[in-house]
Order: sequence, then structure tokens, then C-alpha cells
Amino acid sequence: MSKESKPDSGTTPIDGIRMKNSTMVKEFFLLGFSGHRNLKIALFLLFYFLYLSTVCGNAVIIMLVCLYRNLQSPMYVFMSNLALSDIILTTNVVPNMLAIIAHGKQVISLNACIVQFYFYGSLASMECFLLMVISYDRYLAVCKPLHYSQIMDIKLQKCLITTSWLASLSVPVLPAVLMHQLNFCGPNTIDHFFCDLAPILQLSCSDTSIIQAEALIASLHVVLLPFLFIISSYIRILITILQIPSAQGRQKTFSTCSAHLLVVCTYFLTIITVYSDPSQTYSSNVNKARSVLYIVLTPLLNPMIYALRNKEIKDTFQKMLFNILHK
Repeated sequence: MSKESKPDSGTTPIDGIRMKNSTMVKEFFLLGFSGHRNLKIALFLLFYFLYLSTVCGNAVIIMLVCLYRNLQSPMYVFMSNLALSDIILTTNVVPNMLAIIAHGKQVISLNACIVQFYFYGSLASMECFLLMVISYDRYLAVCKPLHYSQIMDIKLQKCLITTSWLASLSVPVLPAVLMHQLNFCGPNTIDHFFCDLAPILQLSCSDTSIIQAEALIASLHVVLLPFLFIISSYIRILITILQIPSAQGRQKTFSTCSAHLLVVCTYFLTIITVYSDPSQTYSSNVNKARSVLYIVLTPLLNPMIYALRNKEIKDTFQKMLFNILHK
């Protein structure tokens, strides 16, 4: 007796998988600042001006350090790497932000979104590492001036710079790989101006607990530990400054260090509040404001605080302008 054939449901298991895959989200809509359409022109001009100022200011630092031998000391070499990191960080986000403001929203593929997140994560980590390296360099210069050149030799400089770049490029690899394995079933609207971690995780219909835990662990190593190191370095610097007999010398050194510390605290505290708990309820307006601080404003302030307030850099810049104008 032959088996009765089962009724044909119309789809095979393979067809079901294909149908499921076809419903997966493959692209997102970035909304940017869609809630402020009446300020569209003002926002575009503001961020365009800030972006140009950031690129020009940091490019000047890189050019001066490369062209003039008197600026090839460790501090300026570290500053030039920070300037390069700032240029790439803002270029990874701001031009796309301007396009979103101009058009109202922007379509971005899932792969492009992950790539943008990877470079953002790498360069934000690079900022943390380089700020830590600069604080260590300033600690040696202020607290151990007699041993500075011996400790901060060319070998250590290369080691610190290479380690910073390699570490920063490796930090977001695992989160990017895990993000690529997530499923997105819809909706596909990101209420942000770039592909940040929190809004992407909120759109996923997969279990995101692993990537949340990994992001928390990474934030401890990349953000919290460097921040504590920087704070401890500047506390030691402050103690040393207070022991300087000259009031003018104390004021000059303290003015420079306090400006450095202000930028560092703004950058690190903002990132810590954003990434200390990726599972927290996501507030788009709050996170946009925080992101503007460390993606747009900090890269603009870095050349002003770390370099353009520096007399040696200002004198070299004036020398370069004089040579250009009198050729």
C-alpha cells in the first residue's frame, strides 16, 4: 500500500529560507537632524564651517611638523598623529552628515554602515590612545625634565605611535564582525547622523547581549583606563607645577595643562556616558548632542588647545606665512 502524498503547501523549506532572507533589511535610512528642518540651512553652514576649520587647522599642524625640523620633537610628532586622526575621524562622519542635512535623509547599505562604524570606532579609539600618549609625554617633560630625552627616545616614540595605531585598528574588529551577523527585520530608520552602535543594536531582531557585553569590556580598556591614566598624569603634573618657584612659570604651565585637561575631560566623559551601557534606553537627541561634542567639536579644539596656543608652533606658522608671501 503506497503512502499518501502530503498536501503541497506551496513552499519548500529552501523557499521559506529564501523568503525569510528576502525580508531582512539590507539598507538603512539615516535621518540626521530631521526634527530641526527649519534650521536646515543654519545647521548645514555651521557644520560645513566647523568641518573646514577642523581639516585646515589639523592639516596646518601636520604640514608644520613635517616641514620644520624644530617641530620634530616627540610632543609635536604625537600632536601631528592626533591631527591626522582628527581629520580622518571627522571626514568619516561629517560629509555624510552634511548630505543628510541637505537631502533630509540618506540611504546607506548595511555593509557601508558597518564600515563607517568600524572606522569611527578605530579613530575614536586612536584619539583616546594618543591623548594618553601626549599626557605621558607631558608628564615626563614636566616631572622628569632631566631624564626626558633619555626616556622619550626615537625608539619609544615609534613604539608608542605604532602601538596606538595597531591597537585602535583592532579594537572595533570584533564588534563589526558581530554586527555583520545580526539580523535586521525592520524598521530600518536610524534617527542619527551616522551609524553609531546604540541605534543599530536597537533595530536588530537578533540577540545583541554578546555585542553589548563586548562593547562594555572594550570601553573599559579603550576609554576608562586611558582616562584614569591621563587624570593621574595631570595630577602629578599639577603637584610639580605647584613646586615651581616662579609665579610666572607656574601660571604659564598651569594655563597650558588646564586647557589640555578641559578638552580631555570633555571628550572622555562624553564617550563614557554614551558607551558605558550600550543596552540603556536610546535617546536620539541626547546622543546626537553628545556625538557632536566628540566628533565635531573636539577635533576642532585639539589644534587650538594643543598646538596653536603653543608659542613655538605660532612662530613657525608665522615664518611659513612670511616665506610664502615673500617668494
